[in-house]
Amino acid sequence: MNEILVLYYSRQGGTAALARQICRGVESVAGMRARLRTVPPVAAATEPPLPSVPESGPPYATHADLEECTGLLLGSPTRFGNMAAPLKMFLDGTSALWLSGALAGKPAAVFTSTETPHGGQESTLLSMMLPLLHHGMLIVGIPFSERGLAHTHGGGTPYGASHVASAGPRGEILDVERELAQALGRRVASLAQRLGQAT
Repeated sequence: MNEILVLYYSRQGGTAALARQICRGVESVAGMRARLRTVPPVAAATEPPLPSVPESGPPYATHADLEECTGLLLGSPTRFGNMAAPLKMFLDGTSALWLSGALAGKPAAVFTSTETPHGGQESTLLSMMLPLLHHGMLIVGIPFSERGLAHTHGGGTPYGASHVASAGPRGEILDVERELAQALGRRVASLAQRLGQAT
């Protein structure tokens, strides 16, 4: 099984659009497939339980998705320089996977979307890496050998792929953001493939 889990939460669609580009990058590596998953929203008020399958979009992630994947790309919109609560809540429930070491040694990367260029992208990406490091995952970034990283006026950081909604028309993903997201997907998939061949 050579599947890379692309797991994200999105409210306005920017993070979901990045996730789709990352899937393209993953699937550009021969023999690798992307498994696209999301997490349910959370609310401060008590609400009726959500259906186990969302009305539209990708299915909700399970811990089995994490166990079965050969790599992970984790995405969230930025919330005050941090990941959104629904994604944090999902990760907070993975202590059994931490105890078993199920994710140790797998490559992982992160991605985010903000409305403005100074919305806290880099701190969000770094905060998303912390639980992955605790799980023993191998963090993958974007090197400056990716030419777009040095020339972007929108999203894109060495810490992971990103999107700045106000940088493009109607919040559309810029070409350079698309290229960097695909490059990050390729890097995780290629590393997962090489690690699989080494074992």
